[in-house]
Amino acid sequence: MIAGARQPTTLKRRLLPRPRDVSPNAVLVVMCVGYFLVLLDVTIVNVALPKIASGIGANVSSLQWVVDGYALALASLMLAGGTVGDLHGHKRIVLSGLVVFGIGSLGCAIAPGVAVLVAARALQGVGAAMLLPGTLAIISQAFPEGPEQARAIGIWAGIGSLALPAGPLLGGALIDGFGWRAIFFINVPIVVVSLLAALAVVQESTDPQGRRLDARGVSLGVLTLIATTFAFIQGGRSGAGSPAVIAAALLAVVLLGAFLVTERTRGDDAMLPLPLFRRLDFSVANGAAGTMNLGTLGTLFVLTLFLQSVQHHSPLVAGLWIVPLFLPLAVIAPLAGRLTSRIGSRLPVAVGLAVAAVGLGLLSTANASSSFLVMLPAFLLWGIGLGVLTPAVVAAAIAAVPGERAGLASAINNTSRQAGGAIGIAVAGAVAGQPGSSGFVSGFHAVAIGSACLYAIATLLGLALIPGERPSA
Repeated sequence: MIAGARQPTTLKRRLLPRPRDVSPNAVLVVMCVGYFLVLLDVTIVNVALPKIASGIGANVSSLQWVVDGYALALASLMLAGGTVGDLHGHKRIVLSGLVVFGIGSLGCAIAPGVAVLVAARALQGVGAAMLLPGTLAIISQAFPEGPEQARAIGIWAGIGSLALPAGPLLGGALIDGFGWRAIFFINVPIVVVSLLAALAVVQESTDPQGRRLDARGVSLGVLTLIATTFAFIQGGRSGAGSPAVIAAALLAVVLLGAFLVTERTRGDDAMLPLPLFRRLDFSVANGAAGTMNLGTLGTLFVLTLFLQSVQHHSPLVAGLWIVPLFLPLAVIAPLAGRLTSRIGSRLPVAVGLAVAAVGLGLLSTANASSSFLVMLPAFLLWGIGLGVLTPAVVAAAIAAVPGERAGLASAINNTSRQAGGAIGIAVAGAVAGQPGSSGFVSGFHAVAIGSACLYAIATLLGLALIPGERPSA
C-alpha cells in the first residue's frame, strides 16, 4: 500500500456537521479519484518525454526537471500536507489540493516552453502533496474502525496500484491521438467534477492535538532535495567538476546538516522525527524503499526514451510494452501484503529486491533491435519483484515502531520512496546522456546494471537487519 498520511489511531478528531447525510462509499469514490490522479501523473509523463522534447525543444536535463519538478514537490511536502490537514481540516486541504493540482495541470497543458512546464509540474506536485495524505485521512474518518475501514483502505490502495499501469496506456493513447498536451488537459475536467463532488459529500475534520507545522524543517528539506537533484542533473550536462556542480553539492551538504540540526531540536513537532532512525530495521526498511524507487523511476526514465528514441516506437506502443512492468504490481501487491502479514517482512523484502534485480540485469542486454518477447522476461521479473517488495517495505517500517506511530512510519516510508525516485531520475539521466548520442544505449545499460547492484546490496541488508518474525497486530 502506498500511504501518505497517518493511519487511524485512538486520537479523537473534531468532526464538523456534514452538509447532508451521504453514503461513506460516495466519499470513498471521490477520494479514490483524487488519489488516482496523484499516482497517474507519476508515470503518465514518461511516455510523453520524446514528444515534449521535440515539441518545445527540451534536452535531457530539461526532461529530468519536467519529471522531477513533480516528484520533488511531492516528496518534500507530503509529510507537511498531513500535518496541515490535521490542524486546518482535511476537507479544506484536499479541496485546496484539487484546485492547485488543476491549475498546475492547466499550466502544463498550455506551457509555451520548458521553464513554464517545469514550474507547472512543481505546482502539480504541491497539489498532490496536499491531496495524498488527506484522501486517506478522510476515508479513515468516513468508515468506522474495523473490517469496513480495512476494506475501504484496501480499495484505496488498489486504485492507487491501478494508476501505475494506467499511466503508460492512457498517456500513449492520448499522445498518439491528440498530442502530449492532452495528458495534462484531461486532468482539468476530472478535477472540477471531483471538487464539486467533494464539496457535497465530504465531512470536515480537524485534530486539535495535532503537531505544529515544522516550517523550517520543511523549507530546509525542500532546498536540500533541490540542491542534490540540481547537482546530479547539472553534473550529467557539464561534468562533475564544473563550478556549478561543486557549489550545488556543497550547498546540499550544508543544507542537509542544517536540516538534521533543526529536526533534532524540534522534538515531537519535527517533520522527520530522527529518533525513529536509531532503529536499524526502520532505517533499512526506508533505505530499501528509497532504493526501490531510485532504481525503478530512474531506469524507467531512460527506458521510455530508449523505446521511442532508439527503437522508434510510438508513445502508445511504448506504453503497451511497459504494462508488464506495472501490471504485476497491481495484481501481486495485495497478495504479497497478506503473505507479509503471516510470515513477516524480511523474506518478501529480500525476494522482491532479488527478483527485481534479475529483471533489471536482463534489461541491460536490450539493444535497438530487441523485440518485445526478448524484453518481456525483464519487464515481468522487474514488476513481480516490485509487487512483492512494495507492501513488504511498508510493513517492515510500520513493524519497527510503536503502534501509535504506525501512520507516521508509513508516511515516512512513502516520502523515502518519492525522494529516492526524484534522485534516481536525476542520476539516470546524467549517466545515460542525450538520446541519440553515441553513448546513450551503453548509458542505459549502465543505469540498469547499477540499479540491479543497488537492489542486490539492499537484499543483503534486508536479510541481515529486518526481523523475520511475524509483525505484531
